Amino acid sequence: MLEKTVTLSQLFDFYGGLLTPRQQEIMRYYFYDDFSLGEIAENLDISRQGVHDHLQRAEKQLREFEEILGLLESYHDLQEETDYLLEKLKGEKPIVREERRDLIEAVKRIKNCL
Repeated sequence: MLEKTVTLSQLFDFYGGLLTPRQQEIMRYYFYDDFSLGEIAENLDISRQGVHDHLQRAEKQLREFEEILGLLESYHDLQEETDYLLEKLKGEKPIVREERRDLIEAVKRIKNCL
């Protein structure tokens, strides 16, 4: 459940601006302000079911945006590449030719993502 919440928050960070203003408002209440469905419903004067429906539609749209655009996946790939580079560059032993080649390739992959 926590992993789903983190993923949806990240998807909202990337694609939230593409949702309707109402969906954005409900997502912010739910994920950032940690409001319950009942609290959101009361604040917006709609039913709990209406809040639930908005959240479900927003989640579906966010996942569709990611499927098409892949920004979150690219972001995670960049994080992995930079972690690899940092690990290698912080290493105690000198970098050998093969490792240097790997580091150069990692930098190229990062550059291609930008």
